[in-house]
Amino acid sequence: MNKDYMITIENLTFRYGQDQAGAAAVDHVSLDFPRGSFTAILGRNGSGKSTLAKNLNGLLLPTEGVIYVDGYDTRDDDHVWDVRQRAGMVFQNPDNQLVSAIVEDDVAFGPENLGIDPKEIRQRVDKALESVNMGKFRKKPPHLLSGGQKQRIAIAGVVAMKPECIIFDEPTAMLDPKGRQEIMAIIKELHEEGITVLLITHFMEEAAEADRIVVMHDGKILLDGTPAEVFSHEETLKAASLDIPLAVELAGKLREKGIHVPAGIISKEEMVEFLCQYR
Repeated sequence: MNKDYMITIENLTFRYGQDQAGAAAVDHVSLDFPRGSFTAILGRNGSGKSTLAKNLNGLLLPTEGVIYVDGYDTRDDDHVWDVRQRAGMVFQNPDNQLVSAIVEDDVAFGPENLGIDPKEIRQRVDKALESVNMGKFRKKPPHLLSGGQKQRIAIAGVVAMKPECIIFDEPTAMLDPKGRQEIMAIIKELHEEGITVLLITHFMEEAAEADRIVVMHDGKILLDGTPAEVFSHEETLKAASLDIPLAVELAGKLREKGIHVPAGIISKEEMVEFLCQYR
């Protein structure tokens, strides 16, 4: 077992329901995620990306194959809490993750279930709330918060458990553009602090923020590489019913007009900088 990897997936297949011979939602997937990495798993609805995510911390168990989280087999009942303490998960709908009537109680829920000393729980809750800029809402009922604020509290609840890895399963899908930007800023800050981040998304601009993109299609790995490498496969992405970032599409049209646009431009900011310098 290579200790440089936070998560190792070996030939994972997962099927829903009792018919184990039916179509696989995830079909013979093998991947490694290095410690401290930031990987986006990209795909349209039904591609298998969320099913893969739920397998990564033992919410679902492989039909075939094996997943190791920090060396622990997710199928091992004796280590289910070891797996979930190391690989926390933030879901698409924060209402599915909030359990208490007061914000700070909700953030404390996870550490309490881990048996953490109350004094340390207090410190963890305070730090987690500050990390998502929600300290002043600690006494508020979660149901009075906006969608973006609820998602911040859900993230704080995971952060308070001090996982080495956080899996974000489409955390911005229900938010407005401003809320999406705020959550992405928090995700990047957590990565900069050394947490291994796996971001499940169908938003190209979010995937572009990662160091690596894995594209799923029909339960299989379609592409795997840096954002620049993945977005260079425009026809493959379009065939998988995925859009490409506006900057990448614009770069392609400019090249068709004979303008030399450097390879690797994938963000709006990079495109604006290039256009401002173009003569």
